[in-house]
Amino acid sequence: MTTKRKNVLVFRELPPDQLSRLQAEHAVTVADPRVQDQVAAFTAALPAAQGLIGSSVRIDEAVLAQAPRIEVVSSISVGVDNYDLPALRRRGILLCNTPGVLTETTADTIFALMLATSRRLVELALHVREGRWTRNIGESMFGWDVHAKTLGILGFGRIGQALARRAALGFGMQVLYHNPSAVDLPELGARARRVPLDALLGQSDFVAATLPLTDETRGLMGAAEFAAMKRGAIFVNGSRGAIVQEDALLATLDSGHLRAAGLDVFAVEPLPLDSPLRTHARVTALPHIGSATHETRYAMAELATTNLLQGLAGQRPGTVVD
Repeated sequence: MTTKRKNVLVFRELPPDQLSRLQAEHAVTVADPRVQDQVAAFTAALPAAQGLIGSSVRIDEAVLAQAPRIEVVSSISVGVDNYDLPALRRRGILLCNTPGVLTETTADTIFALMLATSRRLVELALHVREGRWTRNIGESMFGWDVHAKTLGILGFGRIGQALARRAALGFGMQVLYHNPSAVDLPELGARARRVPLDALLGQSDFVAATLPLTDETRGLMGAAEFAAMKRGAIFVNGSRGAIVQEDALLATLDSGHLRAAGLDVFAVEPLPLDSPLRTHARVTALPHIGSATHETRYAMAELATTNLLQGLAGQRPGTVVD
């Protein structure tokens, strides 16, 4: 049975072969509203659109009001905070995302930030690049070990568990995690324990956030939470920037209570040029690259395309956001 051709609006670039998959079955418009000269085309395509696919664009009540025929929205992401979930539910619109395929890559990035901040890799690489390495470094430029330390993980979904495996099995770390429910990971044995938030903050040498952004997690890490961390600890965020109260983090870094922070995400992205996080000596900042490898971004696009095709064919995709 041939699926009836429908109208699809692609609002972020897809790999050519995935775009061809869509074009083989549906009428496709490509228009990215983040690009100035494509805004009009995006707006013009909304009234007829029955399927949307893309990421990093806010799809809210105002956008949906211009798109009365939408059936499926397929996000090339795990996080869905760019989508007005209540509005989608009211309209009965199916929302899909791409969990799973980016788990290992994102865990790699978070662990890389742990290593970079503790061993001061960016700072010392610049020391060499700028021609300041003229003799062996002294104690003032030493870093700190990562192996055999304690890692506290906020949230313990796929990415948190992948991070725990790297820490416990690869670096001999003790893992504490804060999560609504306990997770059984037999391969880690006693190396991973679920604990209350205050215990995690007070006992961990590294605290890494792998949480989704929800009403409960927004602003979770504030002045009190940073103050509760061990003196000299390192904070790493590879989840969502709005989980952190950035002014509180800066104040804790300035006071010397925290040794460093490794951040891949921020409350406003791209990070504004006047943000003190951009140039802070104790901050290693990355441009939201958690899943940014060729292999993983392709896998995300492929899954999102499959989700959209299935949804438009009246099937239930495997990764629907409930």
